[in-house]
Amino acid sequence: MAKVKPFKGVRPPKGMVTEVASRPYDVLNSEEARKEAEGNPKSLYHIIKPEIDFEPGTDEHDPKVYVKAAQNFQAFQDNGWLVQDDKEHYYIYAQTMEGRTQYGIVIAANVADYMEERIKKHELTRRDKEEDRMKHVRVNDANIEPVFFAFPDNEELQRVIDKVTASEPEYDFVAPDGFGHHFWVIDDCELISVVTREFEKMPALYIADGHHRTAAAALVGHEKAMNNSAHCGDEEYNYFLAVAFPASHLKIIDYNRVVRDLNGLSSEDFLQRLSDNFDVEEMGTEEYRPNALHNFSLYLGGIWYSLTAKSGTYDDKDPIGVLDVTVSSDLILRDILGITDLRSDKRIDFVGGIRGLGELKRRVDSGEMTVALALYPVTMDQLMTIADTGNIMPPKTTWFEPKLRSGLVIHKLS
Repeated sequence: MAKVKPFKGVRPPKGMVTEVASRPYDVLNSEEARKEAEGNPKSLYHIIKPEIDFEPGTDEHDPKVYVKAAQNFQAFQDNGWLVQDDKEHYYIYAQTMEGRTQYGIVIAANVADYMEERIKKHELTRRDKEEDRMKHVRVNDANIEPVFFAFPDNEELQRVIDKVTASEPEYDFVAPDGFGHHFWVIDDCELISVVTREFEKMPALYIADGHHRTAAAALVGHEKAMNNSAHCGDEEYNYFLAVAFPASHLKIIDYNRVVRDLNGLSSEDFLQRLSDNFDVEEMGTEEYRPNALHNFSLYLGGIWYSLTAKSGTYDDKDPIGVLDVTVSSDLILRDILGITDLRSDKRIDFVGGIRGLGELKRRVDSGEMTVALALYPVTMDQLMTIADTGNIMPPKTTWFEPKLRSGLVIHKLS
């Protein structure tokens, strides 16, 4: 069963939260972080992107950069920009985008649950990315940024969320990207007990986003346990920082593809090849969005097309075969365009649906790309089924938005 605990969060004073909070480390590059943090010594980027405190071009993996992260984390605490709560809490963290709000519970998740696969993943991770975040966790002795979990809807936990969020939030602000962020402290002992008990009833938690951060956090905790001869299992390093959302609160956004060329085919030949496995319908110059599973949107030569996969080209009984990312990867990208490795092929790029179909059109119309393909988004049920069956999603399948804001609360390992 899933084991979670409350913890003594390290977080900014109420009046400083907008100065401290930042986007996650992996959604922007060093120069973008440098620009966003300009003139703001309180920005969390000084901890999660500490290369910004060195000359431009400094390698973010240089040992001195990790050391600087720890120095800055300590300085933030010394300066009172980050302060540790004096008792253990759970927290509620809500995000608002386009009028829709999703409510998550901030927990300390259990390392053993990850190692023993009760925290389930749906993506492969790369060791180099894991090691980068492991170094960051080690040097700070803390989980500076949370990971993003989902759990099956639970009536008791929804009641806790409803009760806590009926009060004034501790933090309540709109970030520069226009998304709202709201944060409450759960300090009622009875509610804290309910949260712990209800999570313990769950057979599994699911990683929604942040597979590398999850792996790094759990592996460092496991490493600390192996290196501690007096390890007993209740040390703080046995847990790591996560925000867990009821599955029904979450919405997966489409993750689309743009391709540089047609693999030597003319537009006419390409469309003819598509008709072998798809019903192809020309939709005109107005943006066309996929309207159901197995329906795709194609943009080529200034025209939008509807592609509907023919019966027999997908397997709705197979957790992977049912996915439109599988259908398009096999029947379009591989069989027609000759793209076999989505992770490394330079002819293909990926565009998060948050940027809209207009971004696909722009990249084709500019001449940078030749064709764009928009997919119907994966559902949370599909994601959880894939994780439950031990399958791995193809690359670039899910896009969650909004991203968790970093810096609202931090979990120390000691």
